[in-house]
Formats: sequence, C-alpha cells, structure tokens
Amino acid sequence: MMIKLEIRNLSFGYHSADILKDFSLTVSDGHIVSIVGPNGSGKSTLIKCIDRILTPRSGRVTVDHRNAGDMGRMELARRIAYIPQSSLRVFPNTVFDVVLMGRRPYLGWASGPANEESVWEILSLLDIEDIALRPFNELSGGQQQKVLIARALAQDTGVVLLDEPTSNLDVRHQMDVMDILRDLVKKRSLTVLIAIHDLNTAARYSDRIVMMKRGRIVVCGKPGDVMNERNLEEIYGIRSEVRFINNIPFVLPLGRVNQKQNR
Repeated sequence: MMIKLEIRNLSFGYHSADILKDFSLTVSDGHIVSIVGPNGSGKSTLIKCIDRILTPRSGRVTVDHRNAGDMGRMELARRIAYIPQSSLRVFPNTVFDVVLMGRRPYLGWASGPANEESVWEILSLLDIEDIALRPFNELSGGQQQKVLIARALAQDTGVVLLDEPTSNLDVRHQMDVMDILRDLVKKRSLTVLIAIHDLNTAARYSDRIVMMKRGRIVVCGKPGDVMNERNLEEIYGIRSEVRFINNIPFVLPLGRVNQKQNR
C-alpha cells in the first residue's frame, strides 16, 4: 500500500492556548482512519490544518510525497477533498450544480459534456440522481451530506477529509453515509481521515482509530486494540464497558470517573 497522507510534528495554537502539539500520523490508501477525543482535543483543528484552512505554527503535511505547504489552492484541491460537518452556506443552487463545483480545480468555472456526464455518474453512484434538480437548501440533513460527499468525489482526489460527517444525522442516515464512504474507500483506494465524536460508529467503520487528548495522540491502532475501558477512562474520564459483537467493539458508558482520581 502507498502512503497517501503523512503528518509530521504538526503544531497549532492561538495566543490563549495550544491546540495541536507535535502531531504525527501516516495514512495509507484504502484506509479509513478516525480521530476521536473529547471536545477541545484538536480533532477539527487537525482536519483544517491538513487542508490549510488553518495555518499551523510548525510541522509538515505531505500528500503523495509532496509538501502541501508548497501547493497553491487549486493544486491542493486536486489532491485533498474536504467535507465539512454541514454546509455553512445556504446554496440556492441545484444539487447538480453543487456537485459540479467539485470539478472547479480542473476547469475553473467552465463546464462541458464530459464533466456533466461525470457528475451524473457520481449522483447515480450515491443513489441521489432523483434529486439532481432540487435546490440544495431544501434537502434534509442526510441528503445534504450525501451531496457534499458527491461534490468531494467530483474533485477526484486521493485523500478525503471529513469533519463530524454524521453528527446531525439520524441513525439510518448515519449508516447510509458511512456505508457509502466505506464502499468508496475500497473501490477507489481512497485515503479517508474523519474527525468524529461517535465512538461506536468509529469502531464499526474504521481501519484505525487515533485517540486524542489536549492536542496529542494518546493511542493509535485497530479499533479492537485501542477501544477499551482503560483508554476511555484516561481520555474521556468515564467508566465504561466494552463489548464485542462480530469482533467489533461497542462502548457502553456507565458514568463519570471522579475528577480527582482522573487527574
């Protein structure tokens, strides 16, 4: 397997606080890696530093063995696709037009029959071609998330970053979105990095899990190796029981650990 994404000694902070501290990670193609941790641990900040939405204080992000810091915005967009938690803009555009925006790194704002055909193929792949002409801002949260995934696929990148992709979705739409991602990762050998709160979703769909606290990696490994009561107590300050169903760990929170004991 090829290492698509490499993060070395990445640090980021504001005047009031450090958020990321010497973060290092490599992710190979065909893998889903989930970043988990409590609020304020640096998950979303990491995703935004990789995509250069935020500028790190120090460190290096390498994509396909090239320094992302040396790339212009369009070149970076041809290598990394970013899917936010939800659309911050209320698009008045149709679903088709929103997905077509993913082709901008290659064609500017121009279009053509080949690119339009590519959009239809992606809409069909995600089973949303029936809503292609509906306004994006009239869709449900689950439908919008699928459209944002379709837009990312239209960028035709090897690396996809997601920031809390299921937090606003019901259980069925959570499974739909994650099933689509897992299938696409295997079919297209994508590299997917997800910042996510839901531990059970992360355990079910990830090849590896990175558990963070206060801007640092505490532990990293396969879900069955790292998702245990000791790590959950150290990172989240909770008592829990971890059960395995079909070799997948499921977390049952039992209560908070005494704060003095957890320091």
